[in-house]
Amino acid sequence: MTGTGLPVRRAEAADAEALAEFAGGVFAEAFGAGTRPEDMTSHLAERFGVHQQTEEILDPAVITLLVEEDGRLIAYTQVTTLHAPPPCVTGEAPVEIGRFYVDRSWQGRGLAQRLMAAARDAARELGGRTVWLAVWEHNPRAIAFYQKCGFRDVGSQPFRLGSDLQTDLVMVGGLG
Repeated sequence: MTGTGLPVRRAEAADAEALAEFAGGVFAEAFGAGTRPEDMTSHLAERFGVHQQTEEILDPAVITLLVEEDGRLIAYTQVTTLHAPPPCVTGEAPVEIGRFYVDRSWQGRGLAQRLMAAARDAARELGGRTVWLAVWEHNPRAIAFYQKCGFRDVGSQPFRLGSDLQTDLVMVGGLG
């Protein structure tokens, strides 16, 4: 099955535990190879725990969208107005795509494009006219996907993963 037939739905508080597990797993899979285990452990505990996911799901400034196959999470995104954009984001009414993850087994099957369209709809719902995101500078596959979706590199910002200070590219796209 391609990713085009699966529904995208808004997360509810009852999804927090499954989301915490999935989000932590895909983050660790994506970034674990170059990260010290203690840095990854502390980052996952701080950013992807059940409590954190529950708070984000319930926050009206965050829209969390999920895609499932047979009751199992396979993709999610979080769109938010919680964080002020960096100065390089100059577009009107910016909204952040704070997280965007697709299970590796579903990449390249059309699901990410549907999820991005839903993320842009969520950004509009939050009053956005511009959408921005940060992506690790050493993630060429994600950068290429975002460019394909019309995002352009406008600068960079630091990202701390445990004690490791990394650099994220900041990319901006329109909401058409």
